[in-house]
Amino acid sequence: MVVLDVPRFLTVGGEEIVARCRALAGVSEERGRLTRRYATPAMTRANALVGSWMREAGMTARLDVAGNLVGRRPGTSVLAGTLLLGSHLDTVRDAGAFDGPLGVVVAIALVDRLRQEGLALPFALDVLGFADEEGLRFGTAYLGSRAVAGTFDPSLLEVVDDEGVSVRDALRAFGGDPAGVVAGAASRRGERLLGYVEVHMEQGPVLEERDAPLGVVSGIAGATRAEVRFAGLAGHAGTVPMAMRRDCAPAVAELVLACEALARETDGLLATVGKLEVKPGAPNVVPGHATAFLDVRHADDAVRAAAVATLHARAMEIAADRGLDVEWDVRLDNPAVAMDPELTARLARAAPGAPSLASGAGHDGVAISALCPIAMLFVRCRGGLSHHPGESVTAEDAQEALDVLHALVTDWAAEMKRDV
Repeated sequence: MVVLDVPRFLTVGGEEIVARCRALAGVSEERGRLTRRYATPAMTRANALVGSWMREAGMTARLDVAGNLVGRRPGTSVLAGTLLLGSHLDTVRDAGAFDGPLGVVVAIALVDRLRQEGLALPFALDVLGFADEEGLRFGTAYLGSRAVAGTFDPSLLEVVDDEGVSVRDALRAFGGDPAGVVAGAASRRGERLLGYVEVHMEQGPVLEERDAPLGVVSGIAGATRAEVRFAGLAGHAGTVPMAMRRDCAPAVAELVLACEALARETDGLLATVGKLEVKPGAPNVVPGHATAFLDVRHADDAVRAAAVATLHARAMEIAADRGLDVEWDVRLDNPAVAMDPELTARLARAAPGAPSLASGAGHDGVAISALCPIAMLFVRCRGGLSHHPGESVTAEDAQEALDVLHALVTDWAAEMKRDV
């Protein structure tokens, strides 16, 4: 490990991390609430702000062809490889300030702290601000991290949003390059990568219940997302007899209740219908179309697959009973992902006393696990609240997360020096 001859400054800490997350939360496409979807002007503004923080920390900053923000701090040895850090910069609708951005801001603070301390590492640090983890705009997640992992399915370019804009056209308008994504221009395959470490708020109550500021993640539950579309026949609410209706609203309601019932009777299963659409959407018109967006999760892939198959069959039965057509479109089908044992052990040594816990939420590490070893550090959040404006992480806990990342990279650098 080389010590650079640069002036020393006050180290960036937890208070500034929290302040930056809250400042970034002011960058939204909707007035009065935080919503930042893939390839929108709000994402452009967010990338500009976070990119400025990267440059202040001494990094270069660029956008790759998929719209991911990439900050780089070179190492002293090209043979030592690169450690990837970061998280996502997109949000759900009416989001909080910390889900995703916390991991990016903590990683930037680490780089700034190393600069201020005058410490150079043999390996490079790349901080990634992934462009689409939540999947809010197109109903499919990990568009950004899949491009980096080299697993981007070209058919995703044809998926359209609620306004009929395709991923291809949205990315092109954003300044990205759809053809480059397909060709693998954003992929990091073939590089010497030490791994990917993501700091993320827990999004659950376990750490708070255990009075623990941090937790080391053991694995990520598998997830399936499906769009289910019922098609019947619209008609006048006052003239079409009940027995003659091909009404899609009761059909989609049956499916929602089937999801709830199956999850309640299956240990560990989570099944959610977080978005519903009924068209034409007038109070005096029998709905001729209805769409349900399903999210099914379990740590055991076999249990999840069985649940998805059961719900698929139930959707077919509902449609047949009501004289409707139905389409079942799987938008996401990710297996459960275990953290890399060696990288997780390194992280645990840097965070002594931190409990081990599994993640029920999906993260960009799901996609990146196809590229390199992954590990995750959870940060306690108040009340386990997430995907909500009330998300809250304390400056003290953010500081502890920064200290753990600092210990991880400096200990690793010292080990490399000893092995030379």
